Amino acid sequence: MDTPFQIIGQGLAGTCLAWQLLDRGVAFEIVDREQGGSSRVAAGMINPVTGKNFQPSWRIGEFLPEAIAFYQALETRLGMKFWHPLPVLRLAANAKNWEKIRGKLSADDVAPWVVGEVTPPEDRWIGAVEVRGGGRLDAKAFLDASRRFFTERGLYRKASVDFLTASSSRRIWCEGAAGLLLGRPAPHRCAKGEILTLRAEAWDETHIRIGNGGWLIPLGAGVFKVGATYEWDDLDELSTEKGRAQVEDIARALMDDHFTVIDHEAGIRPILRRSEPLIGQLDGEWFFNGLGSKGSLYAPGVARRLTACLLDGAEPEHELDLSAFLATFKSHGDI
Repeated sequence: MDTPFQIIGQGLAGTCLAWQLLDRGVAFEIVDREQGGSSRVAAGMINPVTGKNFQPSWRIGEFLPEAIAFYQALETRLGMKFWHPLPVLRLAANAKNWEKIRGKLSADDVAPWVVGEVTPPEDRWIGAVEVRGGGRLDAKAFLDASRRFFTERGLYRKASVDFLTASSSRRIWCEGAAGLLLGRPAPHRCAKGEILTLRAEAWDETHIRIGNGGWLIPLGAGVFKVGATYEWDDLDELSTEKGRAQVEDIARALMDDHFTVIDHEAGIRPILRRSEPLIGQLDGEWFFNGLGSKGSLYAPGVARRLTACLLDGAEPEHELDLSAFLATFKSHGDI
């Protein structure tokens, strides 16, 4: 009998991989230290067209339908709701930003996601565009429900990874930032982020709002998540007064000051290469990391591709291949 696969880490990467292995009828166990982790802090937002340059997320047309189908199938299986579709309202605060957005609306890769220009919700905005395909994953609920499922079947245990000594070709490291900060599997570009959960009974709940370098996501019943900060040096999971003030400013810019803070969280985005994940082998063991701030979008599809590598002998796609990434780093003398 083959030795079970061992998944280290039960964030979005490890959890999605576990479901893929389960559906293939393969033995595995998940080991998790149950200490922090950005997946449980993450807002779970999916926004098809992102950034200052209003560009579609990397391979969004492939990964978004697969992610939605994956979460909806597990909603049926577990009897819970995780995926909440919501249109995105992209807001422009100045003429330069608005012209950049408007200039992209008819581009072949952007147009399919654009509903159209809409009247800005407040006078302070120069322009607004509604984007389809957005939404949020209730990541904490998804991860907690998955943990219960796997625990009940003897497939999950809480443990430190310090006990691991001998290398194993059936071990998959899905540690997120915890592993990256220790140099597994490569030099990182992690960034700390702080977010707030707010209560604001009068705020609009029909759209995710994005503008002025921040985002605001309605959770329902007058509750919202808003964020986020970027900190590249102090990489801990401690919330700060400075971070709270910055995110409160984002909330005021996107809405107004009629809110109450009900929670303040911090996490570390696991970044190797932007927010694009990597999979592959290093020193005989497997790695799945680098989801960054887009784990909700990419984790299901990349987990399926990794499963094909583990079980079918498939090679990682070049764009996802950890070995190719490391070779590029070495050629530039970075590692």
